[in-house]
Amino acid sequence: MVPRVIVTDKLRSYGAARREVMPCVEHRQSKYLNNRAENSHQPTRQRERAMKGFRSVGGAQRFLSAFSGISPHLRPHRHLMPAHHYHTEMTVRFAIWGQITGVASLPPAP
Repeated sequence: MVPRVIVTDKLRSYGAARREVMPCVEHRQSKYLNNRAENSHQPTRQRERAMKGFRSVGGAQRFLSAFSGISPHLRPHRHLMPAHHYHTEMTVRFAIWGQITGVASLPPAP
């Protein structure tokens, strides 16, 4: 299946590559038309931004693979609930987190 239109940003090499690979397809270059493709990369870009603070890619990958299971537990969908439900939910989630990690059994810090 051949696409009807190819949308890219204004990088000059895209036009040259398109002329070589798909000369009969229309090519639109705009920084606004490509938003759908750029927004689909957002989770990847957030991970890349988080990786900047790590010494190695392996260390970042180990952290992010573990953190991806923990993160949803500590981030409820705030936009779907009223404030009092959110506060109650977070209290319950932090209590569960304290039990899992063993922090709940530690004496309070002086």
